[in-house]
Amino acid sequence: MIRINEEIIQIKQPFQRHGWIMMQTWEHLLFLHWAVPPKVLRSLIPQELEIDTYQGMAWLGIIPFLMSGVRLRRLPMIPFTSTFPEINVRTYVKAKQKSGVYFLSLDASNPLITAIAKQWYRLPYFQASMRFAKQAHSIEFDSGRREKHSPPVQFSGTYEPVGNAFASDKETIEHWLTERYTLFCQCDHSKRLYYADVYHEPWALQKAIVQLRENTMTKRLSIPLEPQPDLAFYARGVQSYVWPITRLY
Repeated sequence: MIRINEEIIQIKQPFQRHGWIMMQTWEHLLFLHWAVPPKVLRSLIPQELEIDTYQGMAWLGIIPFLMSGVRLRRLPMIPFTSTFPEINVRTYVKAKQKSGVYFLSLDASNPLITAIAKQWYRLPYFQASMRFAKQAHSIEFDSGRREKHSPPVQFSGTYEPVGNAFASDKETIEHWLTERYTLFCQCDHSKRLYYADVYHEPWALQKAIVQLRENTMTKRLSIPLEPQPDLAFYARGVQSYVWPITRLY
């Protein structure tokens, strides 16, 4: 049994980073990933974006974590809004020589941040009731979507890190899945595509033991998943910078 590491990886030499507008810290992340045929995702991704693949397969990720330290540049953190659980469903895409993340859904327990992210970053956020409980050796995470016009979406599980932390090598699947520094998004109304860059230091990953009690995060997307993921990794967390969105097409 390995006790959870308490160190967040801070950004080194922050004065060299210009133009960011938001700071966030991502904590106690669980990277769950399933390999899926690209055709399963094609109808869910804008045609202008190429589905990124690793050895011929697309990958779908479900990532529960704790968001903390949220603040706008040159402004203090807003009390009671800067720390909250979140879970996202994502896949990987390419466009204009950039490779990054495309979010299929993001659930969060903070209604203010959810509303801001929807407007500023055109991201498909949903409000949810969540429970994040840190134990000495594990994390318990429960989420239930609470949107009037959305069918129930649930996630419930326990996870813990095992083995030593490591930095992923560039040619590995771990690096391909986690070292992503661009998010892509689409405006619901105009259908225009945008991207935003992010920055953080490389992840320190650990293998994870996972017990999934319930997982319907992809049910409304009609993406069937096996009960257990193909890969599961834990990361204690990183400090990150986020830049404004920019028009892609």
